[in-house]
Amino acid sequence: MSDTKEKTLQAGNLLPITAKVEALLFVSPTYAQPKQIADALGVSVSDVKEAIDTLNEEYKTRGIRLQENKGRFQITTAPEVSAEVETFLDLENTSRFSTAALETLAILAYQQPITRPGIDAIRGVNSDSVIRNLLSKGLIEEIGRSDGPGRPILYGTSPEFLQYFGLSSLKELPSIDIEKSIFPIAQAETGVQQELPLDNQLLKE
Repeated sequence: MSDTKEKTLQAGNLLPITAKVEALLFVSPTYAQPKQIADALGVSVSDVKEAIDTLNEEYKTRGIRLQENKGRFQITTAPEVSAEVETFLDLENTSRFSTAALETLAILAYQQPITRPGIDAIRGVNSDSVIRNLLSKGLIEEIGRSDGPGRPILYGTSPEFLQYFGLSSLKELPSIDIEKSIFPIAQAETGVQQELPLDNQLLKE
């Protein structure tokens, strides 16, 4: 081993675990699980989670954030600088959502996993075209199949959904009273139709 490489390894060993976790998250091409990082660093999962909590605090005043999706993490830009990022990268934000798309996204966000019939029952109309559109935009994804008759596909929001709405995790969704605001899935899939309230934050332009 060359002296330069040996010195580099020694310097790396002196870095705190928080810095090492940050480095692995930075190079990860997709969301990383704490256990993956722990295995790579030879530390415990609790150590990694503690480092992630530290990074979350440090990032609050910086231009990057840690985004969580289903227990996995990824480094992303802060939503507060989205306009500057779009200008710098010469991106055009031309996407406009119909009321139907926003209704469907809201239902998915709060009731996932949910089937297309479940969404139809809540909205009172067929949602096939809306779901196809949201799938093509990458804002929702197929996450499994229901155990019900015909085993219909279960849908949920995707990591891109979090990025689009500037959320670090689904925990940051505005809290609502599910019982009053959106019919529970068990009732919705019986065919009982309930109008979705449009005063939810996600439904406002």
